[in-house]
Amino acid sequence: MKIIFLGTGEAFDETLPNNSHLIISETRLLLDCGYSMPAQLWKYNPDPSFLDAIYISHGHADHYFGLPALLGRMWEEKRTKPIIIICREQIKKDIEKMLELGYAGIRQKFEFSLDFITAEKGKKVKLNELGLSFAPTIHSKPNLAVSIDDSKSKICYSGDGKYTKEAEQMYKGSDLLIHEAYSLEPEKPGHGSIYNLIEMAKKAKIKCLALTHLQRSLRKQKNRLKKIITKKIIVPQPMQEYSL
Repeated sequence: MKIIFLGTGEAFDETLPNNSHLIISETRLLLDCGYSMPAQLWKYNPDPSFLDAIYISHGHADHYFGLPALLGRMWEEKRTKPIIIICREQIKKDIEKMLELGYAGIRQKFEFSLDFITAEKGKKVKLNELGLSFAPTIHSKPNLAVSIDDSKSKICYSGDGKYTKEAEQMYKGSDLLIHEAYSLEPEKPGHGSIYNLIEMAKKAKIKCLALTHLQRSLRKQKNRLKKIITKKIIVPQPMQEYSL
Protein backbone atom coordinates (compact mmCIF):
# COMPACT_ATOMS: atom_id res chain seq x y z
CA MET A 1 0.00 0.00 0.00
CA LYS A 2 0.95 3.60 -0.56
CA ILE A 3 -0.55 6.63 1.13
CA ILE A 4 -0.75 10.22 -0.07
CA PHE A 5 -1.21 12.77 2.71
CA LEU A 6 -3.52 14.99 0.66
CA GLY A 7 -4.14 17.37 3.54
CA THR A 8 -2.78 17.55 7.07
CA GLY A 9 -4.34 20.70 8.53
CA GLU A 10 -6.93 21.36 11.20
CA ALA A 11 -10.38 22.79 10.57
CA PHE A 12 -9.45 26.49 10.47
CA ASP A 13 -5.88 26.40 9.14
CA GLU A 14 -5.25 29.14 6.58
CA THR A 15 -2.27 27.39 4.98
CA LEU A 16 -2.91 23.64 5.04
CA PRO A 17 -5.81 21.68 3.53
CA ASN A 18 -8.09 19.61 5.77
CA ASN A 19 -6.89 16.34 7.28
CA SER A 20 -7.50 13.75 4.54
CA HIS A 21 -5.49 10.92 3.04
CA LEU A 22 -5.51 8.64 0.02
CA ILE A 23 -4.80 4.91 0.26
CA ILE A 24 -3.52 3.47 -3.01
CA SER A 25 -3.56 -0.29 -3.41
CA GLU A 26 -5.52 -2.30 -5.94
CA THR A 27 -8.35 -0.27 -4.41
CA ARG A 28 -8.19 3.53 -4.08
CA LEU A 29 -9.71 4.64 -0.79
CA LEU A 30 -10.09 8.27 0.35
CA LEU A 31 -10.00 8.84 4.12
CA ASP A 32 -12.28 11.80 4.87
CA CYS A 33 -13.29 14.59 2.50
CA GLY A 34 -13.40 18.04 4.07
CA TYR A 35 -14.31 21.27 2.30
CA SER A 36 -10.76 21.90 1.01
CA MET A 37 -10.16 18.33 -0.10
CA PRO A 38 -11.65 18.00 -3.61
CA ALA A 39 -9.10 20.38 -5.14
CA GLN A 40 -6.26 18.40 -3.53
CA LEU A 41 -7.54 15.15 -4.99
CA TRP A 42 -8.06 16.68 -8.42
CA LYS A 43 -4.48 17.97 -8.38
CA TYR A 44 -3.28 14.45 -7.68
CA ASN A 45 -5.55 12.71 -10.17
CA PRO A 46 -8.46 14.43 -11.98
CA ASP A 47 -9.89 11.20 -13.42
CA PRO A 48 -13.56 11.07 -12.29
CA SER A 49 -13.33 7.26 -12.03
CA PHE A 50 -10.10 7.21 -10.03
CA LEU A 51 -11.61 6.66 -6.58
CA ASP A 52 -13.24 3.37 -5.56
CA ALA A 53 -14.39 4.27 -2.06
CA ILE A 54 -14.53 7.02 0.57
CA TYR A 55 -14.40 6.61 4.35
CA ILE A 56 -15.92 9.31 6.57
CA SER A 57 -14.77 9.20 10.19
CA HIS A 58 -17.27 11.65 11.67
CA GLY A 59 -19.68 14.49 10.98
CA HIS A 60 -17.57 17.63 11.23
CA ALA A 61 -17.35 19.93 8.22
CA ASP A 62 -13.60 19.58 7.74
CA HIS A 63 -14.11 15.84 7.33
CA TYR A 64 -17.05 15.55 4.93
CA PHE A 65 -18.31 18.87 3.55
CA GLY A 66 -16.24 18.33 0.38
CA LEU A 67 -18.50 15.53 -0.80
CA PRO A 68 -21.00 17.63 -2.83
CA ALA A 69 -18.20 19.12 -4.92
CA LEU A 70 -16.36 15.82 -5.32
CA LEU A 71 -19.46 13.85 -6.33
CA GLY A 72 -20.79 16.75 -8.42
CA ARG A 73 -17.66 16.80 -10.56
CA MET A 74 -17.85 13.01 -10.96
CA TRP A 75 -21.36 13.46 -12.33
CA GLU A 76 -20.38 16.39 -14.56
CA GLU A 77 -17.50 14.38 -16.03
CA LYS A 78 -19.72 11.37 -16.78
CA ARG A 79 -18.60 8.86 -14.17
CA THR A 80 -20.52 5.60 -14.44
CA LYS A 81 -18.51 3.37 -12.08
CA PRO A 82 -20.22 2.89 -8.70
CA ILE A 83 -18.60 4.52 -5.67
CA ILE A 84 -18.77 3.27 -2.09
CA ILE A 85 -19.08 5.51 0.95
CA ILE A 86 -18.32 3.89 4.30
CA CYS A 87 -19.70 5.80 7.30
CA ARG A 88 -22.03 5.70 10.28
CA GLU A 89 -25.77 5.52 9.56
CA GLN A 90 -26.40 9.11 10.71
CA ILE A 91 -23.69 10.44 8.42
CA LYS A 92 -25.32 8.66 5.48
CA LYS A 93 -28.53 10.61 6.16
CA ASP A 94 -26.57 13.85 6.51
CA ILE A 95 -24.77 13.28 3.20
CA GLU A 96 -28.08 12.86 1.39
CA LYS A 97 -29.31 16.15 2.92
CA MET A 98 -26.03 17.90 2.10
CA LEU A 99 -26.18 16.90 -1.57
CA GLU A 100 -29.71 18.24 -1.85
CA LEU A 101 -28.85 21.45 -0.02
CA GLY A 102 -25.70 22.04 -2.06
CA TYR A 103 -27.06 21.11 -5.51
CA ALA A 104 -30.81 20.44 -5.46
CA GLY A 105 -31.78 17.39 -7.51
CA ILE A 106 -28.22 16.34 -8.34
CA ARG A 107 -28.48 12.98 -6.59
CA GLN A 108 -31.13 11.83 -9.06
CA LYS A 109 -28.92 12.84 -12.00
CA PHE A 110 -25.96 10.64 -11.05
CA GLU A 111 -25.14 8.06 -13.70
CA PHE A 112 -23.21 6.08 -11.09
CA SER A 113 -24.58 4.34 -8.02
CA LEU A 114 -23.76 5.71 -4.59
CA ASP A 115 -23.43 2.63 -2.40
CA PHE A 116 -23.26 3.02 1.38
CA ILE A 117 -21.66 0.60 3.82
CA THR A 118 -22.41 1.22 7.50
CA ALA A 119 -19.40 1.58 9.79
CA GLU A 120 -19.88 0.45 13.38
CA LYS A 121 -17.70 -0.20 16.41
CA GLY A 122 -16.24 -3.70 16.15
CA LYS A 123 -17.62 -4.34 12.65
CA LYS A 124 -15.41 -5.88 9.95
CA VAL A 125 -15.79 -4.70 6.34
CA LYS A 126 -14.21 -6.36 3.32
CA LEU A 127 -13.40 -3.87 0.57
CA ASN A 128 -11.87 -5.94 -2.22
CA GLU A 129 -8.35 -6.81 -0.97
CA LEU A 130 -8.65 -4.49 2.03
CA GLY A 131 -10.01 -5.44 5.44
CA LEU A 132 -11.44 -2.56 7.47
CA SER A 133 -12.29 -2.44 11.17
CA PHE A 134 -13.41 0.41 13.42
CA ALA A 135 -13.00 1.69 16.97
CA PRO A 136 -14.42 4.74 18.74
CA THR A 137 -12.39 7.73 19.91
CA ILE A 138 -13.29 10.49 22.38
CA HIS A 139 -14.42 13.52 20.39
CA SER A 140 -17.16 16.17 20.43
CA LYS A 141 -18.99 14.20 17.71
CA PRO A 142 -19.09 10.41 17.45
CA ASN A 143 -15.92 9.39 15.61
CA LEU A 144 -14.70 6.02 14.40
CA ALA A 145 -11.01 5.39 13.83
CA VAL A 146 -10.32 2.89 11.06
CA SER A 147 -7.79 0.14 10.43
CA ILE A 148 -6.97 -0.84 6.84
CA ASP A 149 -5.20 -4.17 6.35
CA ASP A 150 -4.18 -5.80 3.05
CA SER A 151 -2.72 -8.92 4.76
CA LYS A 152 0.80 -7.57 4.19
CA SER A 153 0.65 -4.28 6.10
CA LYS A 154 -1.71 -2.26 8.28
CA ILE A 155 -2.52 1.45 8.23
CA CYS A 156 -4.68 3.05 10.91
CA TYR A 157 -6.30 6.48 10.78
CA SER A 158 -7.77 8.14 13.85
CA GLY A 159 -10.12 10.66 12.32
CA ASP A 160 -10.42 13.07 15.27
CA GLY A 161 -10.33 12.43 18.98
CA LYS A 162 -8.36 11.07 21.89
CA TYR A 163 -7.76 7.35 21.57
CA THR A 164 -9.75 4.89 23.66
CA LYS A 165 -8.71 1.44 24.89
CA GLU A 166 -10.52 -0.03 21.89
CA ALA A 167 -8.66 2.26 19.49
CA GLU A 168 -5.29 1.56 21.11
CA GLN A 169 -5.93 -2.16 20.79
CA MET A 170 -6.80 -1.74 17.11
CA TYR A 171 -3.67 0.35 16.49
CA LYS A 172 -1.31 -2.28 17.93
CA GLY A 173 1.44 -3.33 15.54
CA SER A 174 0.43 -0.85 12.81
CA ASP A 175 2.95 -0.19 10.09
CA LEU A 176 1.60 3.38 9.99
CA LEU A 177 -0.72 5.21 12.36
CA ILE A 178 -2.04 8.56 11.13
CA HIS A 179 -3.29 10.35 14.22
CA GLU A 180 -4.61 13.84 14.84
CA ALA A 181 -2.35 15.67 17.30
CA TYR A 182 -3.93 19.00 18.07
CA SER A 183 -1.56 19.93 20.88
CA LEU A 184 1.81 19.10 22.39
CA GLU A 185 0.52 18.93 25.96
CA PRO A 186 -1.66 19.05 27.89
CA GLU A 187 -4.47 17.46 25.91
CA LYS A 188 -7.32 19.58 24.61
CA PRO A 189 -10.76 18.04 25.27
CA GLY A 190 -11.70 15.66 22.47
CA HIS A 191 -8.27 15.68 20.81
CA GLY A 192 -4.94 13.91 20.88
CA SER A 193 -1.68 15.37 22.18
CA ILE A 194 1.75 14.70 20.73
CA TYR A 195 3.60 13.52 23.82
CA ASN A 196 0.77 11.24 24.87
CA LEU A 197 0.59 9.75 21.37
CA ILE A 198 4.33 9.12 21.27
CA GLU A 199 4.11 7.12 24.50
CA MET A 200 1.10 5.17 23.24
CA ALA A 201 2.87 4.42 19.93
CA LYS A 202 5.86 2.96 21.77
CA LYS A 203 3.62 0.81 23.95
CA ALA A 204 1.58 -0.38 20.96
CA LYS A 205 4.71 -1.14 18.90
CA ILE A 206 3.66 1.12 16.03
CA LYS A 207 6.34 1.27 13.34
CA CYS A 208 5.63 4.83 12.19
CA LEU A 209 3.45 7.54 13.74
CA ALA A 210 2.26 10.33 11.42
CA LEU A 211 1.09 13.39 13.35
CA THR A 212 -1.54 15.48 11.55
CA HIS A 213 -4.25 18.06 12.34
CA LEU A 214 -1.84 20.10 14.48
CA GLN A 215 -3.26 23.32 15.87
CA ARG A 216 -2.23 26.08 13.47
CA SER A 217 -0.24 28.03 16.06
CA LEU A 218 1.61 24.85 17.07
CA ARG A 219 2.78 24.34 13.49
CA LYS A 220 4.67 27.63 13.73
CA GLN A 221 6.78 26.28 16.61
CA LYS A 222 9.19 24.61 14.21
CA ASN A 223 12.08 24.24 16.64
CA ARG A 224 9.93 22.32 19.10
CA LEU A 225 8.55 20.09 16.35
CA LYS A 226 12.01 19.34 14.95
CA LYS A 227 12.97 17.77 18.26
CA ILE A 228 10.08 15.33 17.94
CA ILE A 229 10.60 14.16 14.35
CA THR A 230 12.47 10.87 13.86
CA LYS A 231 12.28 8.01 11.37
CA LYS A 232 9.41 6.63 13.45
CA ILE A 233 7.61 9.94 14.07
CA ILE A 234 6.77 12.20 11.14
CA VAL A 235 4.81 15.40 10.58
CA PRO A 236 3.78 15.01 6.93
CA GLN A 237 3.15 17.88 4.55
CA PRO A 238 0.30 18.02 1.99
CA MET A 239 0.85 15.72 -1.01
CA GLN A 240 3.71 13.87 0.71
CA GLU A 241 3.82 10.14 -0.08
CA TYR A 242 4.58 7.19 2.18
CA SER A 243 5.00 3.63 0.90
CA LEU A 244 4.78 0.36 2.82
